[in-house]
Amino acid sequence: MSGMNPQSLGYVVITDYVSANTGRDVSADIQKVIDDNPMRTIFFPDGEYILGKPICTPANPKNAVALQLSNFAVLKASDDWSESEAMVRLGASEPYNTITITGSNYYFSGGVIDGNMKANGISIDSGRETSIRNVSIKHTFIGVHIKHGANFGSSDADLETVNIVGNNQKGSIGVLIEGYDNTLTNMRIYAVQTGVVLKSGGNFLRNVHPLYCFGYDESPFNDIDYFESVAFHDFDHTNWYDYCYSDQMATGFRLSAGNRATLMNCFAMWYAAANKEVAIACDGKFDATVTNIKVNFREDTTNNALLIVGEDGGNGFIENPIINADAITDKTYENYIVGKIM
Repeated sequence: MSGMNPQSLGYVVITDYVSANTGRDVSADIQKVIDDNPMRTIFFPDGEYILGKPICTPANPKNAVALQLSNFAVLKASDDWSESEAMVRLGASEPYNTITITGSNYYFSGGVIDGNMKANGISIDSGRETSIRNVSIKHTFIGVHIKHGANFGSSDADLETVNIVGNNQKGSIGVLIEGYDNTLTNMRIYAVQTGVVLKSGGNFLRNVHPLYCFGYDESPFNDIDYFESVAFHDFDHTNWYDYCYSDQMATGFRLSAGNRATLMNCFAMWYAAANKEVAIACDGKFDATVTNIKVNFREDTTNNALLIVGEDGGNGFIENPIINADAITDKTYENYIVGKIM
């Protein structure tokens, strides 16, 4: 594409200004292209681009940009990465709040973010209705961090077809959500201790699949404190889950006390056994609505729980669960069953 007129292509081609595959830090050069091309889509052809510090996009619609990566374009953290912020910070350079002005619908799409076992992947620092889609995020401590938006905490972000492979370290997180009113769909999350952490409400998750990663010795219970692993850790009260799938995490869904989350058609399963796996854990009284949950414990285990609570009571219920009851020792769930057990 070198030598072609970016204007005729309808977007800015980063390799007209920054060379790929040099092995050197090109973050400052990429940042200059972002700053010099407001309200443009910036395209990254296949190749590797080393980042020694975060690149930041504006949320201000007059200066916003969209970052579009080719399928095999890789943004990789440098070997000496020491920053605490994410490699790509969307809306960080100019905080703003609007959905009505042209330029406010910026996005990150495509390619690969490689944290090099050191960095966080992408953060949404400001703006509303920011989109992250069709990207693989690998070797990160936190894959995606959605911060409080500029609208009294609302971020209204959309994550779609985002696949995350963490760094398999204690405390690692696939998606950390602090802003409100976000939608996550069609995601796979692997090699983290916690799949999704929700510190806000109004979020909708559909077909989000955290998967626990075994150690190289194929013993999953010693590498990052298996018994602290959680697929979905929900600290708020008003989030919705549809066909969300906890795969081999010690706890599938952990809810704060009084949490009124809605779980529809969700799934938890274990293909290796340890001591006590739990599908749903509530830190206090159980107030969630759970319908048609399917839970598969290993048939050769018994010391498991469909539900554990920190305090008896609450107005929650579990309707029509599909379970292998013989593998469940803790019968707390029987106090909340409506419909029939399948």
